[in-house]
Amino acid sequence: MKKTISLHDFVSAFTEMGRYDQFSLEGLKVIYKYITDYESESGQEIELDVIAICRDFAESEPMDIARDYRIGDEAVCAENVLTIVREYLEDNGVLVGATDNTFVYRQF
Repeated sequence: MKKTISLHDFVSAFTEMGRYDQFSLEGLKVIYKYITDYESESGQEIELDVIAICRDFAESEPMDIARDYRIGDEAVCAENVLTIVREYLEDNGVLVGATDNTFVYRQF
């Protein structure tokens, strides 16, 4: 049996599981689009599993990602961190999308 999940249902599932602060609303929208696009392109249905999504995906500001994954060097600054981090995530095949202030990516 299948139930189609709307964006509202998707966001509500995180609140119901106590994971409302794991991602921003914009970050959840990025993940929702990523999953629904994948389903459309692959023809494979994905079961909504909030805990697995929280384990598999992350949302962080570019400077935090640069620090956590030791991307670049001391020359990484606010002016070039967006480009450096985006390229790093794309090169590693984990970039899911971006909000105004963050990148959403698959954890690795």
